[in-house]
This record gives sequence, C-alpha cells and structure tokens, in this order.
Amino acid sequence: MSLLKPTQPLLRLLLNRQWTPTSQRIRLRPQTQTSLSHPPQQQSFSSHTPHNHQENRMTESSNLPKTEEEWRLRLDPEQFRILRKKGTEMAGTGEYNKHQPDHGIYECAGCAAPLYRYDHKFNSGCGWPAFFDAFPGAVSRHEDRSFGRVRTEITCTNCGGHLGHVFKGEGYGHPTDERHCVNSISIKFNESTPAAEDKLNPKY
Repeated sequence: MSLLKPTQPLLRLLLNRQWTPTSQRIRLRPQTQTSLSHPPQQQSFSSHTPHNHQENRMTESSNLPKTEEEWRLRLDPEQFRILRKKGTEMAGTGEYNKHQPDHGIYECAGCAAPLYRYDHKFNSGCGWPAFFDAFPGAVSRHEDRSFGRVRTEITCTNCGGHLGHVFKGEGYGHPTDERHCVNSISIKFNESTPAAEDKLNPKY
C-alpha cells in the first residue's frame, strides 16, 4: 500500500496536464477560425495601375471651372491666353517641340485628360509639337475662319481648351496623313508605363 500512495498524485498530475491543453485548444479554436476567415489587412490593400493613376489625375468635366474668371485663377497667364483665348506660342520656343520620349502620355494642361501617346508624336520641322493621331474621342474639331482662311481647330474634348490646329495631306507618311499642330503650353507630359498607354489606345 505504501507503494501506491506516491503514484496516485503522480497519476492525477499527469491526467490534469493532459486535460488542460485539450480544454485550452477547445476554447481557442473559435478564435483561431475567426482570425483565419477574416483577414482585413489583405482586403484593405489594392493595386493601382498607372492607368488608374492617370484616371485620377483627370478633372471631370462636372468639376471644371464654369467661367473664364475661374479659369484665369486656375491657369497661369500664358496658359490662359492659349488654352482659353486661343492664342499661339512662338514657333520653336515650346518645351515639347523636339521632345521625343520612349514612352509616356501627353495630357491637357487644363484638366489632365490624356490626349496623345508618345508614339503619336513625330518631328515635322514646323516649330510646334506634331502628332499624327490622338486617343479616341480625346480631341474635338471645329471650323476656324479667323485670319481670313478656313482651318480646323482642335480642342480638348473634356475641358474645351485650345490645343492648336490639324492639317491633312501634307505627305509625312503617317497612317492618318494628319498633323496635329499643338502648342506646348496646352499639354503636359506624363511619364506613364507602356501598359497604361496600351490600355488607352493600341500601339501603332
């Protein structure tokens, strides 16, 4: 009988040690399942492509200035003269006249709407940035009878800002046989990625 006394407490201790972890696992199991089935950190992250960034840059037409005075406050004096008053910068002086990037998008300086991609641009030698095409629907055309002749004015479709004029049939050998003669002041270059450019318009 003396041999059994020391073994009974030992057995109870061993049994209690085996049971305690089991009871803890049962109580912890619902918490573990909840944490695994609801990962808020993963759901809160989102990937933004350059094109999404590009869309966020553009000012929607409903949020654009409504009056010329509002535009005057938004633009610098030279931008206002050209974009809103249909002025023209001096030939050969524009920032983008000889600009030939490997990728990127030219946006409207007034509202950041995408207008042209890098491979629409070519060197025409005319003294202003030249493009043979634009993103679909980005540029609008209007008859211009100023200075005693008929020309075709081009404007940003989104905000109506004056870009320049388009000429056809000059023989530059591009797919559209057109030259969009654009003021550098009217545009801004956005160094986007090829994926963003292709999403807006296929490459020629």
